[in-house]
Amino acid sequence: MTRTSHRTLRLGAFLITPGYHVASWRHPSANAAGGLDFGHYRDLVRTAERGLFDLVFLSDGLGIRIPFDSHEELSHQGRIIQFEPLTLLSALAVHTRNIGLVATASTTYHEPFHLARNFASLDHLSAGRSGWNVVTSVTDAEAQNFNRDSQPSHAERYHRAREFMQVVTGLWDSWEDDAFQYDKSVGRFFDPEKMHVLAHSGKHFQVRGPLNVARPPQGYPVVVQAGSSPDGQDFAAQWAEVVFTAAQDLSQAREFYQGIKKQVAGHGRDPEQVKVMPGIFPVVGRTQSEAEDKYALLQDLVDPVVGLGLLRLLLGGADLSQYPVNGPLPELPRTEGSTSRQQLVYDKARRENLTIRELYQSVAGGRGHRIIIGTPDRIADELEHWFRDEGADGFNIMPPVLPDGLDDFVDMVVPELQKRGLFRTEYEGTTLRENLGLDRPVWGSAATAQVSPDTP
Repeated sequence: MTRTSHRTLRLGAFLITPGYHVASWRHPSANAAGGLDFGHYRDLVRTAERGLFDLVFLSDGLGIRIPFDSHEELSHQGRIIQFEPLTLLSALAVHTRNIGLVATASTTYHEPFHLARNFASLDHLSAGRSGWNVVTSVTDAEAQNFNRDSQPSHAERYHRAREFMQVVTGLWDSWEDDAFQYDKSVGRFFDPEKMHVLAHSGKHFQVRGPLNVARPPQGYPVVVQAGSSPDGQDFAAQWAEVVFTAAQDLSQAREFYQGIKKQVAGHGRDPEQVKVMPGIFPVVGRTQSEAEDKYALLQDLVDPVVGLGLLRLLLGGADLSQYPVNGPLPELPRTEGSTSRQQLVYDKARRENLTIRELYQSVAGGRGHRIIIGTPDRIADELEHWFRDEGADGFNIMPPVLPDGLDDFVDMVVPELQKRGLFRTEYEGTTLRENLGLDRPVWGSAATAQVSPDTP
């Protein structure tokens, strides 16, 4: 794959409050109530924009997704309440100017018209800075909030998601870019030749349209996807423009990177128009010992109840309470949860010969993502290595504790990346697409991406 000499990496800030580490809410500097503190989010996004990040990313779930057996067990968890992300990003749009605003929304329990309208509205409100992290919901806890006892099968979720994308992109093309004339002199509000009725009828959806929002400034909001299962990768190759993923080492990252780019080309798309951004959990210190002390403090705060609950979540709901915590991870039946993340956790346990206790300690921070503990130089070395050796186009930064972890990265690591010529010193444009180096979809692009009724 040909690379230009001026290629620079992309950065996203994963703003899960009060930090990505499972025990972050117990840290002395953390804002434990940050999930419902608008000022906290506003300051975080401004910090990321000061650091010239491409985007901030808000994850979401449609309910309390952490498995629990009792209210007492749940009370140990520190990340169960938060704002609805599209509402929050709409408010944050007026406090920022350049940074992209990306929110998670599920194709499993939403309707295409609602999400097409919501994300188009956010794109207008932010002057072209919205992005949608497309997910299929993976827990029974969410299903039980939407008239079901359990989640749909993996295959069914992805089949619905493919048709969902066909409908949403078609709705974003309801109006051509110059459809609205607002000509008061002749009394013509829009050109009727430039309005298009979708009239979609498929297995999962029947949607007439048109959308009652003009075409988004970006054409389509930037589409982000994070599935790493075979279905998830194929879905990303067809639809995604940014791919979030998890990898423990460079060989793993390169295999995924090269594989997804090849699949993108197989769908007739330009691989350069898809940015692969693995998650990175950085613990930054002015010295190596300072960074290690920061990490040790967080690890000491991990409650065993929370550690086992985290493993249950990562393993798709598998109950480990009947097994000794100082014994090995047993072979358990795979579930309909995130199949790629389950495999990653099993592989880590086997590869490193970890007990259950050691396993939950090891994933309490990165939860399958690469953990880098060290000085700004060391962290920049790792990021540069992955970037130059085709393991990544950029990184989704997961600060251990907020706001301190993001401040550390912006104030110490970003200047080092800039000094090496790896990262921008000013924003290239005003839209998320411009800053990511992504083309704006021409009107009618959705018509070329059809979903076969037989697609699994």
